[in-house]
Amino acid sequence: MSDYTNKVLDQVRAKNAAEPEFVQAVQEVISTIAPVLDAHKKYEDNCILERITEPERTIMFRVPWIDDKGNIRINRGYRVEFNSAIGPYKGGLRFHPSVNLGILKFLGFEQVFKNSLTTLAMGGGKGGSDFDPKGKSDREVMSFCQSFMTELQRHIGPDTDVPAGDIGVGGREIGYLFGQYKRLRNEFTGVLTGKALHWGGSLIRPEATGYGCVYFAQNMLATKGDSVEGKVCVVSGSGNVAQYLVEKLNQLGAKVVTMSDSNGYVYDPAGIDMEKIHWIMELKNVRRGRIKEYADAFPGVQYFEGQRPWGVPCDCAFPCATQNEINGAEAATLIKNGCKLVAEGANMPSDLDAINNYLSAQILYGPAKAANAGGVATSGLEMAQNSQRLNWTSEEVDAKLFGIMKDIHENAYGHAHEFAAATGTTGSFTNYVAGANIAGFVKVADSMIDQGLV
Repeated sequence: MSDYTNKVLDQVRAKNAAEPEFVQAVQEVISTIAPVLDAHKKYEDNCILERITEPERTIMFRVPWIDDKGNIRINRGYRVEFNSAIGPYKGGLRFHPSVNLGILKFLGFEQVFKNSLTTLAMGGGKGGSDFDPKGKSDREVMSFCQSFMTELQRHIGPDTDVPAGDIGVGGREIGYLFGQYKRLRNEFTGVLTGKALHWGGSLIRPEATGYGCVYFAQNMLATKGDSVEGKVCVVSGSGNVAQYLVEKLNQLGAKVVTMSDSNGYVYDPAGIDMEKIHWIMELKNVRRGRIKEYADAFPGVQYFEGQRPWGVPCDCAFPCATQNEINGAEAATLIKNGCKLVAEGANMPSDLDAINNYLSAQILYGPAKAANAGGVATSGLEMAQNSQRLNWTSEEVDAKLFGIMKDIHENAYGHAHEFAAATGTTGSFTNYVAGANIAGFVKVADSMIDQGLV
């Protein structure tokens, strides 16, 4: 890296020493865009790195609510509006005990480049709370969501900041949040995405992140004349992203043998077929149970308490749970056991050591900002439908999603090979990390320069 990139990275580390996830995300991006910065001095002259690594606005607030026993409870709410150079802030809300400012800054920073890659006019943001919806009644979740939105509504709007769901924020939570926004603002607008179909939602939105990740994997494999058909796949997570990713893999003829939750993972050598994934959807989305119950329901299934599935031999791996769920040693095990493709459904699920192992082994690796952009892309399509007061068919939305993921792949693929030429590493290997980061960065950085020092 150049003196400029090293200087900025040192500044980021010093200013954000208590936020390791954010520093990790910044380091991963800066280390790969260095050739662009060296070739185009305008970015240094305009202090783009210093500006792009600092949120435009960070909002933090108290969220008081009352539980079913009449007790007053207090949580902390956040919204990090990171960058609006190419459009209104767009990014999910996460309700989980692990939420803090550093995690949301890392997610918001990643969102800037992910949204840029989609080709849609969306800036980057992220928000949420340390509230845990698990084990809470619908009434308690509604009480919390209404209190949360009472403050958040001051800062968002269909042309300003359009939140969506993330971990812990599904259709139920989006409904309560939207209802409170509508009540307070006296307006029915597309201020949130992930809405129910009968009041402004989009077909294919629940499926979009999982489907899009598989489409990106298919595009990577196609560069090798291959496809996911017949591939043995390991998947982590069992929430929305993992569920529909497994559904799409089944549709395309792959065999999925694992899924997980925060307690452990299940290994099903017979494969998690369509009947079984729909059983898991009912378990997780309706009964809100644990993945361990799957092992009790189907013969031949093993459950591994407190473990992650990365030791299971496979052709393809799809981490869909949470950040840093694959470390360097686990990545090495995946590669040793024959894994030839990793496509990330979760946000930054591989740590820096894991990423270095993928790149050293030259396997197909689709980083999250490219591979899991299908969700936010379809959120953008939902925004477009809301603005036009239209509803597109599922076939129309799926076709648009497929096209967007193909465009993202081509953009990342093209910039990866430009990066290889600039660094003298030309060959058959495609560094999608560099390609995605450069493609996302250039669009946002040039827009920032166009708009002046703001």
